[in-house]
Amino acid sequence: MPPVDIPVVNHSEHPLPAYATPGSSGMDLRAALADRIVLAPMERILVPTGLRMEVPEGFEAQVRPRSGLAIKKGLTCLNTPGTIDADYRGEVQVILVNLSQEDQVIEPGERIAQLVVQRVEKINWVEVDSLGETLRKEGGFGHSGTH
Repeated sequence: MPPVDIPVVNHSEHPLPAYATPGSSGMDLRAALADRIVLAPMERILVPTGLRMEVPEGFEAQVRPRSGLAIKKGLTCLNTPGTIDADYRGEVQVILVNLSQEDQVIEPGERIAQLVVQRVEKINWVEVDSLGETLRKEGGFGHSGTH
């Protein structure tokens, strides 16, 4: 399947996100900051990327955490995955939180999250009086395995 073209405006000094390897699903987003930010333990902040995009109808862009940032610094994204809808034209920003026990520094241009673009299916609700049976029935969290 050929790549999907997505128009993008880059107001940062950093290159556009790109796939690091042929098998990569996500592209790294960078912090578009004038100065470094110090994030205290349990503090959260909205970090700009300088990017605005036009996601085509039938797609969404998802902002997800970077595993390296999580393990090395204890930084992760809140509201994960963050959805960028096809009709949003504002700047992509990342909600970061410091889950470590020490201050963490975010440098200008640092890779802070990853962006994944996926197709989205639209649905129609069909109201019914009952649903089909399954082996699981109404079992909730932790009820999908066998004992």
